Amino acid sequence: MAEIFKKGDALGRVLVQVQDDLKQLKRSLHRITLQDGGETLGIQALETAIQRTECGIQRHAEEYLKSVNKHILTLPCIENLESNIVQIPQWRPPLESLPVRPHKKDKNVGPSPGQKHKAAFTLRLLSNPVHPKIRDVMYQNYAIQFPELPKRTANTAHLRLMVRCLGLAHPLRPPSPTNVWRCTGEPASFPSPVCQQCPAMSSSVQQCPVQQCPAMSSNVQQCPVQPCPAMSSNVQQCPAMSSSVQQCAVSSSVQQCAMSSSVQKCPAMCNVQHKFPFVILDGHTDRLGSDFLRFREHYCLCGGALQDALDRLERLLRRFAVPMALVSGERLADLVQSGVLEFRGQGGGAGAGGHGCRLSGVESRLLQTLENEEEVRGLVGHLGRRYWGEGGREAAAVRLQACWRRHRARLAYLAHRRSRWAVATIALSWLMHAQLSRVRRALQERRLRSLHNCRHRAKYLAENWKHISTSRRTIIHIPSLGYTQEQRFNLWGLFNIMQNSQMGRLCDVLDENVEVIYVAPKPLGEDLSHYYTRLLSLHRAVQLGNPDAPKDPCANRVTFVTPEAWQYFPTHNMCLSTILWHSPRTLRRIRNLIQGRQAYIVGWVPHPDDLLVAEELDLPILGPEPAVAQLYGTKSGGRRVFTSAGVPVPPGQRDIYTLQQLHETLAHLITDHLEVQRWLFKMDGELGGRGTAVCDVCHLGSLEWAQQQRARHKPQHWDTEWAKEEVLNKFLEEVPQLLARHARPTNTRVFHTWAQFLDHFLRYGGVVEAYPPSESVTCLTVDLLVQPAGEVCVLCCGDQLHGPSGLEVLGSSVPQTSVCPEALHQLCTRVGSSCLDRGILGYLSIDLVTFLQPGTMEQQVWAIDLDLGYSNQLAMTQLTLAMSGGTLDCRTSRLEVPLPSPVTSRYVVIGSRLLHTNLSMVHYSVFFQMCKAQGIGFDIKERQGTLFGLHDSAERYSLGMVTVCEDLEGSLMTFARNLAVIHQEISAPNMQGVSNFKDLIKEIEGVLGLTIQNKTQEKKEDQTDALTSTDQD
Repeated sequence: MAEIFKKGDALGRVLVQVQDDLKQLKRSLHRITLQDGGETLGIQALETAIQRTECGIQRHAEEYLKSVNKHILTLPCIENLESNIVQIPQWRPPLESLPVRPHKKDKNVGPSPGQKHKAAFTLRLLSNPVHPKIRDVMYQNYAIQFPELPKRTANTAHLRLMVRCLGLAHPLRPPSPTNVWRCTGEPASFPSPVCQQCPAMSSSVQQCPVQQCPAMSSNVQQCPVQPCPAMSSNVQQCPAMSSSVQQCAVSSSVQQCAMSSSVQKCPAMCNVQHKFPFVILDGHTDRLGSDFLRFREHYCLCGGALQDALDRLERLLRRFAVPMALVSGERLADLVQSGVLEFRGQGGGAGAGGHGCRLSGVESRLLQTLENEEEVRGLVGHLGRRYWGEGGREAAAVRLQACWRRHRARLAYLAHRRSRWAVATIALSWLMHAQLSRVRRALQERRLRSLHNCRHRAKYLAENWKHISTSRRTIIHIPSLGYTQEQRFNLWGLFNIMQNSQMGRLCDVLDENVEVIYVAPKPLGEDLSHYYTRLLSLHRAVQLGNPDAPKDPCANRVTFVTPEAWQYFPTHNMCLSTILWHSPRTLRRIRNLIQGRQAYIVGWVPHPDDLLVAEELDLPILGPEPAVAQLYGTKSGGRRVFTSAGVPVPPGQRDIYTLQQLHETLAHLITDHLEVQRWLFKMDGELGGRGTAVCDVCHLGSLEWAQQQRARHKPQHWDTEWAKEEVLNKFLEEVPQLLARHARPTNTRVFHTWAQFLDHFLRYGGVVEAYPPSESVTCLTVDLLVQPAGEVCVLCCGDQLHGPSGLEVLGSSVPQTSVCPEALHQLCTRVGSSCLDRGILGYLSIDLVTFLQPGTMEQQVWAIDLDLGYSNQLAMTQLTLAMSGGTLDCRTSRLEVPLPSPVTSRYVVIGSRLLHTNLSMVHYSVFFQMCKAQGIGFDIKERQGTLFGLHDSAERYSLGMVTVCEDLEGSLMTFARNLAVIHQEISAPNMQGVSNFKDLIKEIEGVLGLTIQNKTQEKKEDQTDALTSTDQD
């Protein structure tokens, strides 16, 4: 290896020595002047031969340098390394004191991370020969020391710039005689072979003295240029330069002030300093130009990478037909030496193939090396510029073919994607359909199985009802309102309170053989459970008439249960049966409580989830099937039951679902019953008078004419169709306008307008019924129990108390006093038998209306509604009977209470849905203290007074109230007084709250006035009868 180094160093010295000798010989030839007869001898041929030899040697030297650059280890050793290396003594620890441990091969895991990083850094430096740290790295790793390169000075750079401004080919060469002209345009001769005023620039090179032009500053400002007539058309003269620059003495016959034909102004070329600029014209570089040769000479060590970068830049400029680009050699060299661009083996990105119109990252970095980068980028970025340059036609053809192929491929891909999407959609739809079908079949089979088991258990309950009703049993009360989802959400905030408003069911434990499991929709507060437990424990004290009597143990047979799923569905407004079905722990607890005992379920409004709960508990339900309840629990279903039972119903029509049917039905009904002044529209499935609208026919323009037409015909003729045809056609024309203008909903909080009500009415169906044609109308409610064994029991009957609309029920008075008890009992028994024939079992309530016929003054009773389920009136009546110890006989309409004195009757006024928002600000303990202070309470000895039914522990704005007195007037007055006192105590003048207390007080006042009027009339009739009997006597 040492011999190779020595041979390489010798060859390098020889090449350098030969090149220096040739340069010295060339300089000497320029100084020789042979005169023969006053003529100068030309040595042009000898100079040309020497220049050719010099170029050959220079080419061989460059090839040698390239080979040396590719093999770093073969660089010649310039200096004696042994004389420059200074040995630094290093401290070494005494190794004799350390124990000798043999090296284990399994622990040698390779170089450390620091060594790896250092090796990678060394490799990066070896690929960048001009890095400032390459000298130290080569010396430390390979013991090679590079020679010190002479640094440029400011004078040298300034001098070279001035020579370029004069148009000289090389800064160290004198201008040739053929290219040098004087600024005046005349040839000049130099008498002296050596310029006397030129200082020595170096030991081997002498240069003409150049004085700085006053017009040029230190940063080479522009000098004024005037045209010279002696120069060519594309060369301009610099007068300032001719006046400030002295001519150099060179042996020649003609010397000119040379300027390049491509440079028109000296200052334009003097603006660039220390950047080695050169020009690329039409994508080609003048490889023999002075600027490029100087650039290549300065960066000779990285010539290969620079050549690749320059070729790539030229191809880029040719592709985009850039006419002229000014390259900064310094930027180009820095970009190559930074290692960012690795041209060899690199694809080049979008424009590497030659046909791309966009620049790749490499090409964009190359454009940054241009002095006129903005102009070049403007040309390159011009639309369609790529097709002006080299290979433009081929690129345009490729572009057109690519666009067309892309268009066809895109169309084919879109068609394929649509087909794939259609296939996927069809497959997914089929899978979903199949899955849903399987789920539906499974659910249907489960429902059918639950229904079959429910019927089997109901059959067992019917066969053993007498035994079960007299033996020890457990009654599971689930007050679930199985309304539709829309109805449940319309009752937002009231739904759970309504489900918990029948706490009077707990009074079933007064039977010693009964245990009650009460399922509450929400956890009962301690105050609520303590209140009802206290009431039940007073049963013995009520029987004995002694408040100090011991507590009745019946309260121990009550168990309160709350499903755990109530907190999982806080916003779903699910019915209680659904929540209980999703509460496995509660179901497990109920199974443990009823294990080995006779039990059955008592619900409220039936729901399909009732069957699932019964299936899970394996218990029968005392009630109808959900499908049967859905069919007969509506307004249309109730009319169907009443019609089959032979009970009088108001004139009307059921099952109306279209607007045309509604118009035709109403026109026929008005024609047949001209005496009816108001018609009701009742929506199927609604409750509490919420889905009811009214329309008065007095607004019909042809009503009087129709009555005249009826008067013209005899009654038997008026029933025929031909007699009523003309009136019917007239009403058909007027009914649509009548409904649109004068029909109105009774509850505007639910349905604001007739159009909104009509939309729901036609969607769910409903009935059209006549309102009783009388000023005095009384409604009553009768509660029945259709036992599974087939017996119908009348449990309760009472007259209704309505709200301001006259259709919303707020309470009742028990027992009823409007209809003959015996006739009422027979009517209800017939309805119960009809329900039994249709599979309707359990608790149900019938709404009736009674009035006096205007023409005959006979009392009429119409059945208007059928509710399947346990009613609020029955629950409050059970609480009243438990606290008074009385019995209710519906055959005689008497509530008898045993006293130490002879048995006396009582009248009860029930308010099951009392609402007042200010009640939520008063705790129950404070409320009872306030009532006690106002004298509101229940007298156990007299068995009369006031009882409350609490509904909720959290909201507390809803409650029930019962007043018990000896006569109906006393009960009504006590009830109204209690409402007034409570409202006064919990309200302020500026905070009245929202309540129905005032509406109920007005209703009670109307009932009291009617009662007093009836009593007065009865007294008159009695006096008249007495006088008549006296006269007869």
